[in-house]
Amino acid sequence: MTMKPLVFLLALPLMASTVRIIQTNSAGDDVSIIDPSINKVVGTIHGIEVNHGAAAAPDGSNYYISDEAARTLDVVDQKTLKVTRHIKLSGHPNNIAISKDGKRVYVSIAVAPGAIDVIDTTSMEKVKSIPVKGAVHNTYVTPDGKFVVSGSIPSHVITVIDQKTEEPVWSLTMDLGIRPMAFATNPDGSTKWIFAQLSAFNGFAVIDFASRKEIQRIKLPALPPGKEPFPEGGNESHGMAVTADGKTLVVNSRLNSSIYTYSIPELKLLGSVEVGKSPDWVTLTPDGKTAYVANAASNSVSVVDIASMKEITRIPVGEVPKRNITAVAP
Repeated sequence: MTMKPLVFLLALPLMASTVRIIQTNSAGDDVSIIDPSINKVVGTIHGIEVNHGAAAAPDGSNYYISDEAARTLDVVDQKTLKVTRHIKLSGHPNNIAISKDGKRVYVSIAVAPGAIDVIDTTSMEKVKSIPVKGAVHNTYVTPDGKFVVSGSIPSHVITVIDQKTEEPVWSLTMDLGIRPMAFATNPDGSTKWIFAQLSAFNGFAVIDFASRKEIQRIKLPALPPGKEPFPEGGNESHGMAVTADGKTLVVNSRLNSSIYTYSIPELKLLGSVEVGKSPDWVTLTPDGKTAYVANAASNSVSVVDIASMKEITRIPVGEVPKRNITAVAP
């Protein structure tokens, strides 16, 4: 009888990833690093005055922070949390985004006539400025990585840029200034909708990516009787995110000091929860189960369980926290 050779399958350990919430603090010179497994600040980046946007290299090497005071993009070593480089920009920056491969950082230039500065992360230099119409507040890379999308408050223009050519391919002029955005995807991962918050509107618009037209506008619920809106500066609704499964949109209301969830694609209101004062931005854990909400007027970050829409805890951070991101490093 012929004996068959034995085959042994070795169980190899899976590589663990480190998840951090990077919280910029716009009225100080520090950036808070939160560990979502314990919901505590575990590190601080110092020396970036009026820090605004943040992005993380996917290989775990660097964080990138826009520095409004110095008009630079600052490069931070992820291990030491020390600033290693200041990259001069063409003007005053706001929010930033990074390409899926980590080779480009796109920086919103928030002064006229409007541009997106392109930073090459190999040479660590600005290699291009893409002209757009109007000073840019926020810039994003679509979930499929194929497009860079910018929004301008003064010109009311959304500009869509081909990520490969780094040239604009279409734009849409709205009736109000463009604030934060988020994206819904088709089954193949391509972009279906842009969700856009608008100046002086407590809600969001829905823009069909294929037809390049607004198809719906949703106003957030009014405050219940007896509750006063929080009038602190900033837009009425500021900050949005879509869960990893693409089924839920999380929306901030600075006016109501609350966040709301809507189903995708029905866009039906699912729930709400009150957080700290003036929630300015929101980021989600990779599994889409937990929201981290930057409370600009409370100097804190609210941690919210999305399924139950309950605030789990509130984490003290620096002065006037605004933009935040979720960083995943190998």
